[in-house]
Amino acid sequence: MDGIEDIFESSVKLEEAHLKEGYEEGYADGLVSGKEEDARRVGLKTGFEIGEELGFYRGCVDVWSSAIRVQPDVFSIRFRRSVKTMDERLRKYPISEPENESATESMDSLRLKFRAMCANLNVKLEYPRAPETGKIEF
Repeated sequence: MDGIEDIFESSVKLEEAHLKEGYEEGYADGLVSGKEEDARRVGLKTGFEIGEELGFYRGCVDVWSSAIRVQPDVFSIRFRRSVKTMDERLRKYPISEPENESATESMDSLRLKFRAMCANLNVKLEYPRAPETGKIEF
């Protein structure tokens, strides 16, 4: 009888060991999968926010460019150059390379240039959700 009990006991222990191992592997895989899903969600949110801000700056540059074409003498040469520079920076922004390290520097540069242009015009115009620190916050 002891031989039969030993066989069943070892079978039960083997099953328990496999269940425990399967649970631990599943738990670890779930953690990785959850982190990847969170990363995707954060990436989409950040990408949308950056795209929205770039669109705001593009709209302002387009309006200013149109106003300059209609009445160039109203704007200083310095401001007209700033609009051209801002347009070039927007075109060069690495939008299709989100992991490009220069993207943060480019966005900071765009924000600074935009503030300078608004100061030059003596207007209080700002992107409503632009972070004060120059970094996107969640």
